[in-house]
Parts: sequence; structure tokens; C-alpha cells
Amino acid sequence: MPENIRPEDILFLDIETVPAVPSFDMLEEHMKELWEKKSAQFRTGEQTAGTVYDRAAIYAEFGKIICISAGVFTGRDPFRFRLKSFFGDDEKAILSDFSLMLNRFARSRESQLCAHNGKEFDYPYIARRMVINRLVIPEMLNIAGKKPWEVKLLDTMELWKFGDFRSFVSLDLLTSVLGLPSPKDDIRGSEVGEVYWNSHDITRIVTYCEKDVLAVARILLRMMNLGEIDDDGVESVTNS
Repeated sequence: MPENIRPEDILFLDIETVPAVPSFDMLEEHMKELWEKKSAQFRTGEQTAGTVYDRAAIYAEFGKIICISAGVFTGRDPFRFRLKSFFGDDEKAILSDFSLMLNRFARSRESQLCAHNGKEFDYPYIARRMVINRLVIPEMLNIAGKKPWEVKLLDTMELWKFGDFRSFVSLDLLTSVLGLPSPKDDIRGSEVGEVYWNSHDITRIVTYCEKDVLAVARILLRMMNLGEIDDDGVESVTNS
């Protein structure tokens, strides 16, 4: 478990991503060819590149970020937790605003980020989309050339593995076995693209993303044996 880390020094985050365009048919021709090659790695014989296009959301080269939610502890005894989300159709604006907030938060040497499966998904996805959008990667996410002890990225999935690198555990499963509220009581990650492109219900997606952030914070507190966050101790300052 993390040692010598204060919850107040951690920024918890989660991202929601969707395919770059609503459907495979709307891709420009060269990107169609590239998705054909990429999807060939996992689709079955009866599937086409078009029928698996919803999976484009998980690849930074074929998807985009529509929401980044972040949370920080603002008090103890009892724990208090504040959430803030950056969301919308303009990915570059989302990334720019998040970067400003992250750089302010990272002024302390003790500052850390935490996400569930963040090292495999959230952190690299944000960094890649920043490069694509011609933005400067925040120092905390720009880990190239850094020594292991200089990297300030926590991952609750990695912590739960306890060295078992074959193990994968979903956020829903981990909250369930720990007796914590599940963040998956409305939509799931695989449904975000449909909610975004079909109904454009951003508010629903933001709520879902913020629930994931809160779940990650609750999991880390449990793993550090420090206590719990009650619902009445949670505040969202997200502007609609």
C-alpha cells in the first residue's frame, strides 16, 4: 500500500471517451483503412470493421475525450471530497482547462495522480490526445525519461494486483467486493458512445464519470485503512 502519502496530496481522475465520429461510414477513407487494420487484431470472422467501430473509443488514435472528472480531499474527520469536471464537444478546450488545473495542483512535490487502470488507459490516453491537439503535456503526465521514483502516478488496479500481473479487476467488481457503492448504477463505459452520439446527454455522462472518481477515492482510502467518504461529504463544483 502507498506509504507516506496524504490523501490531500492526491488528485483522483477518470475520463470518458467516444469514437471520433458517430459511425465507421463517417470516417475519411484513409482512417477507414487504418481502422480495418487495427480492428483485424480483435474482431471475429463474422464481424466487420464497421460493426466493431464502437470500440474505437478506447484507442487514442481513433477516439476522443469528452469528459475528464477530477476529485480532491478538502478535509478529514470526517473526510470531505470535492469533484470538478471538464466536458463538452471541444476536446482541445477540455484538455487545456484540465491541464491548467493539473499544473496548479502539481506545485507540491508530494502531489500524485490516482486512477483505476490509469497507467494502461487514462494517463497515456490524455497524453496522446494532448499531442494530437498540439498541447503541452503536463509535467505529471510526461513521464518519458523519468526514474521510477519520480513518477507520481498511482493506479488502484495495480495496487490491487499485489504483484499478480495477470490479474484484471473492474471498478464495479472491486467496489462490490469491498462493500462500497457501485458507480455503475446507470450507464457503463461501453454505453457512453451511444449516449453521447445518439442523445448527446452530456450531463448524464458527467455524473457517471464523477461517480467513478469518487469510487476510486473510496477504494484507495479502504486500501490505506483510513476511513470512508459519506455521501453528504461529497461536493461537485462542476459548471453546466
